[in-house]
Amino acid sequence: MSIVRLFRVHIHSALRADFEAKFATISVNAVRIADGALGVDIFKPSRWNPDEYLMISRWRDEAALKRFAGKDWDRAFIPPGMEQFVAECEVHHFTAWDAV
Repeated sequence: MSIVRLFRVHIHSALRADFEAKFATISVNAVRIADGALGVDIFKPSRWNPDEYLMISRWRDEAALKRFAGKDWDRAFIPPGMEQFVAECEVHHFTAWDAV
């Protein structure tokens, strides 16, 4: 069963331009090349939350996500070099639900 991972990050405002360039390359590529990753999308902030960004990734299964993020897969995985931008972050996971 596939898993959707929502990664929400609040950045330090002064680093916005550098963060955006690296988030779109370093962070996205880390997911894209991971075995078991099915897709990834990133979102820029709205005018109401100028320092908040979102990454939504889809994974084949929990095992694939664990290979990518490690034993603490339920926590945020920050690629090396990206930690300087993060003021606060959180991650949530969801699986398909055939309720209808």
